[in-house]
Amino acid sequence: MKKFSSAFLLFVFVFSFSQDQKRAVDPYVQDHYTKKEMYITMRDGVKLFTSVYTPKDISKSKKYPMVMQRTCYSIAPYGEDKFATRLGPNPFMMKDGYIYVYQDVRGRYMSEGNWTNMTPQVEHKTKKDVDESTDTYDTVDWLVKNIQNNNGKVGQYGTSYPGFYTAVGILSNHPALVASSPQAPISNFWNDDFLHNGRFLLGYFRTFPVFGIQKTKPTTEAWYGDTMIKKYSNDGLKFFTDMGTLKEGVDKFYKNNFFMQEIMYHPNYDQFWQERNLLPHFKNVNQAVLVVGGLFDAEDLSGPLNIYKAIEKSSPKAKSTLVMGPFSHGAWGRETGKAYHNDIYFGDSIATYYQKNLETKFFAHYLKGNTKEDAGLPEAILFDTGSKKWHEFAKYPSPDAKKTDFYFVNNKIEMEPSQTTTEYYSDPSKPVISSENLKDLNGFTPRNYMSEDQRFAEMRPDVATFTTDVLNDDVTFGGELMAKLNISSTSDDADFIVKLIDVYPDNEPENADKPNVILQNYHQMVRSEIMPARFRNSIEKPEALVPNQKTAVDFKLQDVMHTFKKGHKIQVQIESTWFPLFTVNPQKYIPNVNLATKADYTKAFIKIYGDSKLEVDVIK
Repeated sequence: MKKFSSAFLLFVFVFSFSQDQKRAVDPYVQDHYTKKEMYITMRDGVKLFTSVYTPKDISKSKKYPMVMQRTCYSIAPYGEDKFATRLGPNPFMMKDGYIYVYQDVRGRYMSEGNWTNMTPQVEHKTKKDVDESTDTYDTVDWLVKNIQNNNGKVGQYGTSYPGFYTAVGILSNHPALVASSPQAPISNFWNDDFLHNGRFLLGYFRTFPVFGIQKTKPTTEAWYGDTMIKKYSNDGLKFFTDMGTLKEGVDKFYKNNFFMQEIMYHPNYDQFWQERNLLPHFKNVNQAVLVVGGLFDAEDLSGPLNIYKAIEKSSPKAKSTLVMGPFSHGAWGRETGKAYHNDIYFGDSIATYYQKNLETKFFAHYLKGNTKEDAGLPEAILFDTGSKKWHEFAKYPSPDAKKTDFYFVNNKIEMEPSQTTTEYYSDPSKPVISSENLKDLNGFTPRNYMSEDQRFAEMRPDVATFTTDVLNDDVTFGGELMAKLNISSTSDDADFIVKLIDVYPDNEPENADKPNVILQNYHQMVRSEIMPARFRNSIEKPEALVPNQKTAVDFKLQDVMHTFKKGHKIQVQIESTWFPLFTVNPQKYIPNVNLATKADYTKAFIKIYGDSKLEVDVIK
């Protein structure tokens, strides 16, 4: 097997079943399960490679339900004499009695067919049409008819890309598939993973060999290793500054990468992206769904929130539950004891709480109990990342939350608008950096910036900063966030980044676990998002800005659950570059911003008007 960078292995380890198999050998699975491998034929004749782990004590009098994961990341180890060291989503379930099924999806590893990213869902199917929901249906149908002594019920789960396959599996509508848990799922590529509101997430640049190289034959090993970008400095910022523009980087590294080329030449929300939006397809959901995400998930934060809301809107009688914890991407799948994100400690055994009290209970009830009865889980359970405790909701977003406006006035956050303006000077050739953690910028994907200290950006002249006075009482933001900016620019294009920040007090106690972290006056990022002004009116048909004309730019930030404590301050930072997390907007309007050159870079004076605001759900 080819050797990859440690950052690559960390990425795959977090959400790939295959990496579980490379850990130290645990005899439990081999002692208690029988493993069989097989090809399952889809309706168009394509065969998908599948592994089935069956409890050794299964019998006609002791039947088990099935739990399935479909993945593009390999179901290794391959071979009926080679056993995984862990089965299922958590260790409690592994010993709780299930048949476990793993499948390489179409076009990946040992499966036949052609691979595409986030396979478009076919709305009106004929008998010849295939997509991931039909592959799920055909797989489930074969399993319940051919795996002896199953109880006729199937559950599906997966994190990240396997979370997408779980989400799209819901659309199969197979009667045996009664419980699904999409975790950190992609829901719409326009706002997940590679793009945020259409702006390319440059921090993902190293991932493209995994997603944009076709295999030429069935294989048990990664076939794309030779195209992985080698690390050449601990200073991860240097790679991106040396690379130049996105076009220069693509021309150097990814001319033959089909997925990168698709991104480069689909800069607007055209048919290519529209076909990869799952959300309109969630109609008449009639199974139990446990949607899981991390409030500090840098990769797929919008996916779980939007899938849950789509199901609630279209299928209000569905047994759906939303869980959002203080986790980075997939971190709920591994217990670390003390739960940290970057520098911030949230408590002990939080992953275990989720696994034992929510995930295990969900699958046990719907796969072994009465599916017509509710499992007794909350409608939504979110972790307050400020007060550091779980909150349960009978309805989410909470109807008790009050929409509250926080206006940006003369570097202050006020409760009333103003006619004043705050101005900054934005130079694309000298962008605001997205992180001071230069080693982290070498990572396979971004991670720690989601709660990183933002003091480094506050004093820059190209960042507009707005802060409350010291809070006299706790203030809880619990729900949706909407930035409603009124701006003007001397240029005809710009991006706008809004960062919501919790400013700690000067007497904040230090943490002995983090001796090099100064928590006094720590500026913890709570939520952030980027919005290209060109998409302010339409994501299908972008428009240039009219220089020096006051213009509304409105956009959603992802939901938040955070209490700003008494003695803290609430801060919002606004800027127009965020490098190297995202590509730099040249600030000159060109039809395809992905093809911008350095010659397009245009300096600009940008104004934020005092009637701009952050609209927040505040819970009393």
